Amino acid sequence: MSHWALHFILKGVASLPLSLAQILGGLGGIVAYTFFSHFRGLFQENYRHAMQLHGRTTHPWRAAAASGMLFIDSLWIWHNPKKALSRADVQDWSPVDQAVQEGKGLVMLTPHLGGFEIIPRILANHFPATILYRPARQEWLNDLIEEQRAYPNMHFVPTNLQGVRKMVKALQEGEAIGILPDQVPSGGDGVWVKFFNRYAYTTPLPARLANRNQTPVILFSAIRKSLGQGWIIKAQRLKAFSEDPHQAATQMNEAIEAVILEAPEQFIWSYNRYKHPEGAELPPQE
Repeated sequence: MSHWALHFILKGVASLPLSLAQILGGLGGIVAYTFFSHFRGLFQENYRHAMQLHGRTTHPWRAAAASGMLFIDSLWIWHNPKKALSRADVQDWSPVDQAVQEGKGLVMLTPHLGGFEIIPRILANHFPATILYRPARQEWLNDLIEEQRAYPNMHFVPTNLQGVRKMVKALQEGEAIGILPDQVPSGGDGVWVKFFNRYAYTTPLPARLANRNQTPVILFSAIRKSLGQGWIIKAQRLKAFSEDPHQAATQMNEAIEAVILEAPEQFIWSYNRYKHPEGAELPPQE
């Protein structure tokens, strides 16, 4: 499929009413779970392990459908930011207001849960936000994503030294920075700590940036409501991170786990969270 065809299809899907787009996304997730062994293998291993660990009943078909909806939610939010914002039910914004008033900037953590792409757009309506992201390997795909993601007051920086420097500068100017804390970092940039009781290579960058100047850290979630109804937005201020990178990463993962368990079927279980990135040391032996 050419990138022009993909661009046309993605824009077409994003132009649909949210409820219909989510139905198509759900069907796509079920198709992927049924016919793609790699997707199904990762999904089953990660999802079942996490649910059994906490004594939860598994709903694999529901969770597979929700994985497809997560992808579609992102497309729809990128293409329809004003409509998406009108469907965002922000339950309590006071932790964010209080953090901003301290004048030290804000570290925003948004795991891959539900309609997570709406969160930086909510923040960008209040103050500038610099978002760390990993560029796609294909240049045309990266250009497409950057075009779709673009939004006023939002600045995207790559996961490299230059990007980190821009985030430090943004915090020094009292602005917000955004990090996807459940994404596997490059080898040498992470630490091995438990995530749902399995070792996962985890970024200590949020703690490192926050501890430079005691910057507040807010963990956000955007839990999908019923079809076409939007998302419930929650903001939780985390306690100060430890200066030890392993302890800090453990604190962060425990907070992410708690948020995921509020709507476990809406997490991106098909992502290879437990992979061993090239250049990273081996995980500890159990």
